[in-house]
Amino acid sequence: MNHVPGTRRPRTRAADTVRACGHRPPCPPADAADHDAARLVAYHPEQGWGRLCNGVIVFDDTGELLPDGSSVPIHDDMFEPAVVSAAPVRRSAAQGLPAGR
Repeated sequence: MNHVPGTRRPRTRAADTVRACGHRPPCPPADAADHDAARLVAYHPEQGWGRLCNGVIVFDDTGELLPDGSSVPIHDDMFEPAVVSAAPVRRSAAQGLPAGR
């Protein structure tokens, strides 16, 4: 589309600038459940964010910004502490030691 002098240029949104993925297999689109599996194409660790091939912006705190401007909250389940059993594993005399000992 050619620009006519004296008229306003149409504004483009970030969602409009996302190109089709050329990766094989192709990256999942931004509206797919597994959209965060797309390849990282830009990373700025000093600022704490990166951009995926599908236009999703991912943050170090696991929050996400989708190309349409909507956000995905922080994934709190990633920060849940693992439950570790403090009780030692004991073998009965009938189990014996592994072969070769």
